[in-house]
Amino acid sequence: MTVEAQAREARRTALILAASNAIVGAAAPVSISIGGLAGHYLLGADKSLATAPVTAYTVGVALGALPLAWLVRRFGQRNGFLSGTLATASGGALATFALFRGDFWLFSLGLLIIGIGGASVQQYRFAAADNAPAQFKARAISTVLAGGVVMAIVGPQVVIFTRNLFAPVMFAGSFAAVIGLAALGAVILSFLRLHDRQAVASAKMDAPVRPLGTIFSQPRFIVALVCAVGSYALMTFVMTGAPLAMVGCGFSPDEAALGISWHVMAMFAPSFFTGRLIARFGKEAIVATGLILLVGCAVVALSGIALWQFWSALILLGVGWNFGFIGATAMVSETYTDAEKGKVQGVHDFLLFGSVAFASLMSGQVYNAWGWDMLNWIIFPVVFVCIAALVVLGLSARRKVSA
Repeated sequence: MTVEAQAREARRTALILAASNAIVGAAAPVSISIGGLAGHYLLGADKSLATAPVTAYTVGVALGALPLAWLVRRFGQRNGFLSGTLATASGGALATFALFRGDFWLFSLGLLIIGIGGASVQQYRFAAADNAPAQFKARAISTVLAGGVVMAIVGPQVVIFTRNLFAPVMFAGSFAAVIGLAALGAVILSFLRLHDRQAVASAKMDAPVRPLGTIFSQPRFIVALVCAVGSYALMTFVMTGAPLAMVGCGFSPDEAALGISWHVMAMFAPSFFTGRLIARFGKEAIVATGLILLVGCAVVALSGIALWQFWSALILLGVGWNFGFIGATAMVSETYTDAEKGKVQGVHDFLLFGSVAFASLMSGQVYNAWGWDMLNWIIFPVVFVCIAALVVLGLSARRKVSA
């Protein structure tokens, strides 16, 4: 196949994956924007576990990663991604059934299964890059990420137009719509012509592998992990509680869903230029900028409870997450070899998503006990720890250079 033909096929693959990302990926903002509200609706007097369904979704994304990797190795990328749409549809059906039954824990299980399906969506950008020639890889990833921006619009609009579809059973229509999103995504994915990954032996992969303890004890790895967990956990912590806070302040679920829409767009849109910013200013500087933006989110949120303040805070939260998390991930990638990549990334993601799941669960607990303001005050000490770690790392690197 000529280079031109490879580029055409790569563009076709990226566009299909971007379209599926926009449709199947919309299950994520649906789950996040009303998962806590639906949990609040299903619970009795004690609302402290209202955000547990959103936690279940996050846990599902983490749990789905390894099974998806096995499916892709065993049956190829196309079939692996199609299995992800099946999980998404199954989760949507179970969540809808649970809402009709008024069963909180069954609803949480439904969101966990939607999250398992969402793990496949997280792999679309890697599949686009894997199946593109070297000069088109970056553009292929950007094309798929563009689907994420559309997904940020589609998901909340689905909520707005379907949440009362089966009234008086609130929110059941939105999760029934997830079944339709998954089915449409499966149709789109059926047009893929992805090549299966082939195992390629290389000298790099045969290199000696250090123990995990040695890799994880590197100061750069520790700081990168702290910043990645801090950025992602804070984003989830505030984002999960935001819809509850907006509705609690008298705004409608539709306005809460639109706030999440702006937030998700802010998470994805900067990805088109974050890589160039990292190349120009350095990873640590971009991570620090992201952390400062998270502080800006807290300042705006604490300044008042007007709708524009909620939405502006969520936008700053999204951009701050993008800079902080992508920069920290790039830092982590410098701490291991190709031969060590698999096990390091697996343990790293387990620690990361475990922390994120805990943050989403605690969001409801903290909001129920102390309110919206406390969710935002917690940003300050966490950001202080992360920035202090970056400063110590920077000073250590300077001492080594001067020595």
